[in-house]
Amino acid sequence: MLFESVTCAFRWGFDLQSTRDTAFIAPLTFGVRVHHGYVGALCSLGSVPVHGPLAAWALRIGLALLVSDVVHHFVVLRWTTGDPQFDLTYPRLVMIEAEREAQEARG
Repeated sequence: MLFESVTCAFRWGFDLQSTRDTAFIAPLTFGVRVHHGYVGALCSLGSVPVHGPLAAWALRIGLALLVSDVVHHFVVLRWTTGDPQFDLTYPRLVMIEAEREAQEARG
């Protein structure tokens, strides 16, 4: 719930959209859109061969990130916008700039 609350606060409270507002990192990720669910999956998988309290927390946090991303895209965004907006890659920068300009023109 915490991760999803933070994600929603950024989305609707600050009007930020990851695909649009983090496009500047696209060259660093070779155009791949990095979801927090990917980080959670890596964290969870990385905790499997390790034992102890740190591994248990890594598993919990990783699963929370993964579940939060799935819920955010396929429940919350689909329900509120009609589109899960689960972009695997960043759209072309030209499209992002056009969307930003259109949004600024609307006020």
